[in-house]
Amino acid sequence: MNRRTFLGASAGTLLSLGLLTTSAFANGMVAYKPGLIAEHLAAGKTVFVDYAASWCGTCARQERVISALRQANPGYDQNMVFIRVDWDDYSGHEVTTSRKIPRRSTLLVLKGDKELGRIVAGTSEAQIKALMDQGLQAGS
Repeated sequence: MNRRTFLGASAGTLLSLGLLTTSAFANGMVAYKPGLIAEHLAAGKTVFVDYAASWCGTCARQERVISALRQANPGYDQNMVFIRVDWDDYSGHEVTTSRKIPRRSTLLVLKGDKELGRIVAGTSEAQIKALMDQGLQAGS
């Protein structure tokens, strides 16, 4: 059995047993489900929201930057919840329309009933770090 076959079969087995879910991404973001953001905000948490699509190149670049920043500073994960909203599933949903999200590759930081910051289609590390630092400060 070659390595790819083994890895594919192992992932399939883990998925069927419920030990591996598709709701958590390799980058540590939690997949959005209706009410999830509101639940975390009601609990007083700072929420970083990534509106993304699997096929979006800009989104992929943003995810690489976000992952690198989170690895470099564990404080981000200690003070914020990271949620990914799948654009293909939720572009017309209330989670998107109520916040007037114009497109995929939009990043938000939320706390309570306030939007602390937003980036639309930005991929610069400095810009994304500044947004994440806003969340870090609010969550501390």
